[in-house]
Amino acid sequence: MTITNPFLEPSELPYQLPPFAECGPEHFRPAFAAGMDEHWREIEQIATNPQPPTFDNTIAALERAGAILERTSIVFYTLNAADTTDELQAIETEYSGKLSAHQDRILQHEKLFERIDDLHRRRADLGLSEEDAYLLQRRHTAFVRGGAQLKPEDKARLAELNSQLSQLSTKFSQQGLADINDAAVHVTDVTWLDGLESGAISAAAEAAKSRGLEGYLITSQLFSNPPSLASLSNRTLRQQLWEASTSRGPHNAATLLEMVRLRAERARLLGYDHHADYVTADQMAGSAAAVLDRLGAMVPAAIDNAKAEAAELQKFVHDSGENFDLQPWDWSFYSTKLLTEKFDFDPDQLRPYLELDRVLEDGVFFAANKLYGLTITPREDLQGYHPDVRVWEVFDHDGSALGLFLGDFFTRDSKKGGAWMNPLVNQSTLLEKKPVVLNNLNIPKPAEGQPALVSMDFVRTLFHEFGHAIHGLLSACHYPSVSMTSVPRDFVEFPSQVNEMWIDWPEVADNYARHVETGEPLPEELKEKVSQVRSNGQGFKKTEYLASALLDLAWHQLGPDEVPQPGADPAAVVEEFERSYLTQLGFPLDLIAPRYRSGYFQHIFSGGYSAGYYSYVWSEILDADTVEWFKDNGGLDRANGDHFRNELLSRGRSIDPMQLYRNFRGRDPHVEPLLKRHNLQPR
Repeated sequence: MTITNPFLEPSELPYQLPPFAECGPEHFRPAFAAGMDEHWREIEQIATNPQPPTFDNTIAALERAGAILERTSIVFYTLNAADTTDELQAIETEYSGKLSAHQDRILQHEKLFERIDDLHRRRADLGLSEEDAYLLQRRHTAFVRGGAQLKPEDKARLAELNSQLSQLSTKFSQQGLADINDAAVHVTDVTWLDGLESGAISAAAEAAKSRGLEGYLITSQLFSNPPSLASLSNRTLRQQLWEASTSRGPHNAATLLEMVRLRAERARLLGYDHHADYVTADQMAGSAAAVLDRLGAMVPAAIDNAKAEAAELQKFVHDSGENFDLQPWDWSFYSTKLLTEKFDFDPDQLRPYLELDRVLEDGVFFAANKLYGLTITPREDLQGYHPDVRVWEVFDHDGSALGLFLGDFFTRDSKKGGAWMNPLVNQSTLLEKKPVVLNNLNIPKPAEGQPALVSMDFVRTLFHEFGHAIHGLLSACHYPSVSMTSVPRDFVEFPSQVNEMWIDWPEVADNYARHVETGEPLPEELKEKVSQVRSNGQGFKKTEYLASALLDLAWHQLGPDEVPQPGADPAAVVEEFERSYLTQLGFPLDLIAPRYRSGYFQHIFSGGYSAGYYSYVWSEILDADTVEWFKDNGGLDRANGDHFRNELLSRGRSIDPMQLYRNFRGRDPHVEPLLKRHNLQPR
């Protein structure tokens, strides 16, 4: 190890932005090794401190430990998700088990837990601040859930399970990236692309060129229904795309079955009936039963609405002179055509008014300025890990420096599917660190010189992911482990979903929705049509989501002996489990696939959302209730933004999340605004 390794010392760049230009694959193995060694020495010093345990020499000391490992891990996992290589994937395979074992070694350290447990027993007498007391509680809970109270042989088995699960998650993720790239459909005849607007065609040509192919390549997305299904008039191509997308995952079948079994065994070892209860016990929901009650109440109305939509679409197909039964690959296309007929509205009419940079700067950033007083300025002197990555500096309402925001918006074969936010530097006043956050999307990249025109779905994703970024940038916590978005899974989506409300707020929409060539605002007539069609298709959207959320819970409510055996054909076993379970609940699988099927359900098998995909709708309850509050109090207003910021966004998980909500809203959340939003009241 030499001092030239960029991870050994804090970055000297502004805000400690990782020095990506200096980071190569050769640095990660020695940095991981050095980071784990340093972290363990620090843990040993804390655990064997001859002084009696205090909050500062034990809990706060843990917050200060592990700097090299944190810097290395953040950069490594950022690159491996957004711009991976075979070498990075090999390092992940090699180190996933080692990193898991390192974490287990800490959580099962007897002397360290004795100090934490002693403080926890005496917590009422320590005179702790609210944030300190809550951090102590979180640390104690983490150690108990990590096996600190288990017998030695059970600790060993738990560590073995965690290591195996970490390696299997890595395997699932890497196979998933290969599958999503393989699911792209190659087209050589441009007439097959009839219906796609010119920007999408140029993006398909660019995608083909990037793989050395002639013609056009329609890439897949992480979810089941590729966006291009809404536009392509060629029914054969639509079928190919849908089948390529939804048939992903057979290679992951044996992996996921083993993960489900090991998770179930781990839950039993820790005293829970199944993995779903283990996960939800530490979330806002509190139990899997509570989640099932909430989701189950929505299913009948969602399915009824979806079936009504299907009947309307089938009639429209026949009235159009077509003689076939509606199929899954027809749904998006004919939904779009039906909207065109009912409201004289075609979503592609919006694209010339939705240019990426304008949406970002005059929409997303504009709303953040109006609501929180933020100013967001390009930093072209700073660079990310890829030429597509852009960097902005964020200033607070008083002109003080707040942090950095990075955006990586275009899809590529080296990037995993979906959209996400992750920190590059965790905010902490204890460590004197300001936040640095990154948003990743997968927008098809246009040909060079062409504007990036996006769909309304991508506009929504931009606002959503920046909602996560705002949650990180406005963090004002003392301790890094509770700062930014370190909140429960069923709370973390809430602020990002709230940020979506500004998409069609008149002042914001008028600022960003302008014609890419003329600068003319979106016509009032078209705005009205967008408003009219917004509630259409909610049955389909909620049905595909609920199918995935319940499928997640179905897998994770199994005991170790209840998990299906893989047999000679694991993919068939997984297929049968999915179909049998969802059919029993009444889901119309012949027309609507789950948003994610098991074999490509990255959220739950490699993304940290196991038994937690329900969190989007759980968070949406808070979101819908909060949107009503904003509207009742004047909407896009600094006083409203400051209240939301001060009582909730800035607090991370420094106190109980439900108490955060009560402090902001003045009461517990109501579910009625969500049911009304999605027309989910029983028919």
